[in-house]
Amino acid sequence: MSETSGSVAERFEQLYGAAPEGVWAAPGRVNLIGEHTDYNDGFVMPFALPHTAVAAVSRREDGVLRLHSADVDGPVVELAVDALAPASDKRWTAYPAGVVWALREAGHAVTGADVHLASRVPAGAGLSSSAALEVVVALALNDLFGLGLRGRQLARLCQRAENVYVGAPVGIMDQTASACCETGHALFLDTRDLTQRQIPFDLAAEGMRLLVVDTRVKHSHSEGEYGKRRAGCEKGAALLGVDALRDVPFEELDAALERLGDEEEVRRLVRHVVTEDERVERVVRLLESGDTRAIGPVLVEGHASLRDDFRVSCPELDLVVDTAVEAGALGARMTGGGFGGSAIVLAEEADVPAVTKAVEEAFATAGFETPRVFGAVPSAGARRVR
Repeated sequence: MSETSGSVAERFEQLYGAAPEGVWAAPGRVNLIGEHTDYNDGFVMPFALPHTAVAAVSRREDGVLRLHSADVDGPVVELAVDALAPASDKRWTAYPAGVVWALREAGHAVTGADVHLASRVPAGAGLSSSAALEVVVALALNDLFGLGLRGRQLARLCQRAENVYVGAPVGIMDQTASACCETGHALFLDTRDLTQRQIPFDLAAEGMRLLVVDTRVKHSHSEGEYGKRRAGCEKGAALLGVDALRDVPFEELDAALERLGDEEEVRRLVRHVVTEDERVERVVRLLESGDTRAIGPVLVEGHASLRDDFRVSCPELDLVVDTAVEAGALGARMTGGGFGGSAIVLAEEADVPAVTKAVEEAFATAGFETPRVFGAVPSAGARRVR
């Protein structure tokens, strides 16, 4: 989707007969490190993409919510805000409608809205297209209705919308990244208390680039496998007598795994989460010490853990990682929930053409669909643009 804020506003006026009160944007995200740790109260390190969901919005006072998307064929969808209920909608409209429901459930007087959306965040690519939709609507309504909510509060409400209204058991990372990231930084986030630290992450200044390789293999978090792993992590925490796997110290991992006995699947999940939290903290130390290139092997480590312990990779993602590293990349790993989606590749600027060519040729040889490869530059979080 390549619509500008101006064209989104123009389309809004065509649909609803008046100019919008404003236009907002919220980005997708890439997670540098820290996968499947957010719903275990752990650490994550995303940064915002330049790719955004854009929303033109006006208030309504009559209890009517009207929704339209430039990315989905069909007319304006009209809903009554009083009738919004979890699991009542299986369409794309569940994401913005769920935000309205969550705001009202939290006691905020949202009396209706007209909304037109357009998104450049690739759907199903593990880049948080759904979180971008949620956050852009939440920020617009926050501004229009004067709710006074901060980014982390909006993120929590958007997570509730996706967990309860949509029915997808996602953690807090995606919504927080979309709401709170800053240009030129990665966000070191403690998902237990939502404390944040902006970590400078300017690869271009050091002669490097981070590529996103969208395998074009679609995934859906609300279907089965993601939920099974979350339940397995909760089981592991219960068996170990901790509130969440974040509470298992890295230094005591071996002893914890021993205590889990023959619970082999749970052992694998626990091992991934505990080691992944340690990898996040290691990457933070490396970036803060200026040793950026040294994060490459940590990314590869993380991918192996996601592939072998958490088992959320797929042949296409493994092919990206293996091929990129063989072609000279500093590091690579899958990013996002898994079962498809995207991988990230850290490479020297001079090596980008060779790495890209190698990945594309490997996909062709394997008979896979041609991947989409683009650079990822840490960008701004959600904001009003018009």
